Amino acid sequence: MNILYICHRFPYPPKRGGKIRPFNMIRHLSRQHRVTVASLARSEVEAREGQGLGAVCAHFEMTRVHDPVQFVRMVARLPSRTPSSMGYFYSPVLARRIRHLLAQESFDLIFVHCSSVAQYVEDVQGIPKILDFGDMDSQKWLEYARYKPFPLSLGYWLEGTKLMGAEKRLASKFDLCTATTRAEWETLVGYGVQVATDWFPNGVDAEFFAPTREPYDRDMLCFVGRMDYYPNQECMFDFCARVLPRLKARRPALKLFIVGADPSRRVRRLGSIPGVTVTGSVEDVRPYVRRAAVMVAPLNIARGTQNKILEAMAMGVPVVASRVAAGGVDAEPGEHFLVASTPQEYEEAILRILEDPQERARLAENGRARMLSHHAWPMSMRRLDQAIARCLATYRTGGLPLQEVAQS
Repeated sequence: MNILYICHRFPYPPKRGGKIRPFNMIRHLSRQHRVTVASLARSEVEAREGQGLGAVCAHFEMTRVHDPVQFVRMVARLPSRTPSSMGYFYSPVLARRIRHLLAQESFDLIFVHCSSVAQYVEDVQGIPKILDFGDMDSQKWLEYARYKPFPLSLGYWLEGTKLMGAEKRLASKFDLCTATTRAEWETLVGYGVQVATDWFPNGVDAEFFAPTREPYDRDMLCFVGRMDYYPNQECMFDFCARVLPRLKARRPALKLFIVGADPSRRVRRLGSIPGVTVTGSVEDVRPYVRRAAVMVAPLNIARGTQNKILEAMAMGVPVVASRVAAGGVDAEPGEHFLVASTPQEYEEAILRILEDPQERARLAENGRARMLSHHAWPMSMRRLDQAIARCLATYRTGGLPLQEVAQS
């Protein structure tokens, strides 16, 4: 097949959540099909690094955009029914290039990852189309509204409401829609969309993120994530204020490493707390995670799959996660990782691992085994292939797709 693949972030190198899922889809599809990728680059560094995608796909169209211009496009949509997010990911240059591709080539399938770039092809007809929402972004914005002060909370609520309307409208313009987790799929189904839907999980590169024989530090915790991302910032402020003091009272030598790029000034100030280190950007997160006794993922705002959890479990490092973060991982609390909600629950779960090497070893072994069985990319890509086959079969027969129960 000849496939046009459109995504909101240029998917190479696959170093962050918004790039990992599309990169693995593109790499998989390119093994049997001709794949053309169209996406945006937001910096010279990203544009330069992104050239490596050429080794994975047949062709790519990269459009460089500039944040001040995109900010203006966001603001211009405030008085309209169009979400500002659509402005942030819109480029008239990319739109022209996509129109040119569609006019010059005969595509057998259009695949879109992320609703914010569905606008480029929503009105295209005569070609089967799949929209992979990944996460239902509207729900994240609505969740932000609960944590932001007024009047910012009103702005986030408005954006979330507009996005939810856009998600419902866009879903009806595609032949099949997918999501990352069962929970995200259930949200999509709850919209009452009249097209076929399914979900397929994110995977983890279990060879790259593999355990080592190096000893771990029995008094070290780590958190991994981009520190210019609000949910990561918020959860670390909360954890350092409400959980860390309880842990330090029991284990004074305890250390917390906050590992992630572009920490804000307020995040950097967390490094003044005794025992807390804010690393900023690092070349490789794996040494930090492997050296830790526990990886914490105490996110209060989380949608979809937290890749940081998958990667830590694949490396054989036990994870203590919030219930909302755990919901995106196909694993059993208590068996493959531990889950907490309150400061007391976090304290008890973390100390349970720190103070019992056998319990740590059990969770480490079980967690990696679960990643190999339930979050391996080959398994996920088989589900993607099934979804594509289902979409093409429905399209070719001209039948009206009925809502089916997603595979378990």
